[in-house]
Amino acid sequence: MHASQPLTVALLAGEHSGDLLGAGLMRALKERHQDVTFIGVGGPLMTAEGLTSLVPMEDLAVMGIAEVVGRLPTLLRHRKHIVATLLKQRPAVFIGIDAPDFNLPIAKRLKAHGIPTLHYVSPSVWAWRQGRIKGIKESVDHVLCLLPFEKDFYDQHGLPATFVGHPLADVIPMHWEKADARTELGLTDNFVVALLPGSRSGEIARLGPVFLAAAEKFHERHPQAKFISPMISNARAEQFRALQQQLAPNLPLTLIDGQSRTAMAAADALLLTSGTVTLEAMLIKRPMAVAYRFNWLSYQLIKRMFKAKFFSLPNLLADEALVPELVQQQVTPEALVAALEKQLAEANDGALIERFSELHRNLQRDADVLSASVALELASVDHSILSKDKPV
Repeated sequence: MHASQPLTVALLAGEHSGDLLGAGLMRALKERHQDVTFIGVGGPLMTAEGLTSLVPMEDLAVMGIAEVVGRLPTLLRHRKHIVATLLKQRPAVFIGIDAPDFNLPIAKRLKAHGIPTLHYVSPSVWAWRQGRIKGIKESVDHVLCLLPFEKDFYDQHGLPATFVGHPLADVIPMHWEKADARTELGLTDNFVVALLPGSRSGEIARLGPVFLAAAEKFHERHPQAKFISPMISNARAEQFRALQQQLAPNLPLTLIDGQSRTAMAAADALLLTSGTVTLEAMLIKRPMAVAYRFNWLSYQLIKRMFKAKFFSLPNLLADEALVPELVQQQVTPEALVAALEKQLAEANDGALIERFSELHRNLQRDADVLSASVALELASVDHSILSKDKPV
């Protein structure tokens, strides 16, 4: 496809991390193609790059099997609307960004109608529900993998995949000075612990109380410590502040509006929930303890199917227990404090931070540009025999 020909690209992101990836990919596509239009679903970052969102992205941001069940009618209604719109518009390529349970069924329908499909961020099929590979092959033409071991899995199963590295490894500097981050946030304390209990209300409800109890215990042992907590929205900030006033009113805690990476860079140690934030923490190179609590039903189902040795991204990348990770009943204030103190001791000898740096370098591949190249290659497939006016 010539760079001056009009090109319509569909992208679908289901949550904040996908919005971030989508925005970077859109920028790279605009740099490489003069006339590109974007449709699909995204958040504020993708909207700022020119996406017209078909439904509110927040409606798709649910996690855990039990949570999804409650939102099923809305999710199915949105999916039907998105599929109908994209089949009518016939984009040159559809790019589903993460959110595989929502995106793959849409990709399957579009692929069946001759629209090339790309999935950005491999589902964790290597970790659990490995039988999903059959469904993935039926749904997508190509997978963009953020992590090196993911491409190996797809190679074994004969599905085209490209390891594009992780966009965060491209944008987060190799060295982020603590003093600079503290100046930016107006912090002057000698010892700072950042608490990151999650970006969803359910995560804060499950992890907020135990994080606050751990912070109080840590403060008893280290009275010089101060605490900060970056919050993704006013609603989450109000939720966490209410918990603090109820459970730990005397804890020296400052809530920060957004700026989670700067807050992590300003901290000496991090207590955080599992997810992309653990990768950000590793790239910022701060000692951490990782915790996660699912609701009971989700955990019962997941623990029977989970195949990987670890669940936090630093450990998965390193293939060793670089950082302490605790799940469900293991997540106690005492265990979190012990894990944090152990990480701090390991960080002091320099080996942990050097390992983080090595993993950072491995992930630097210019992901936005590589992903845009694959998308344009897929879009250039001659599928002109499928008329836009053909009934579906």
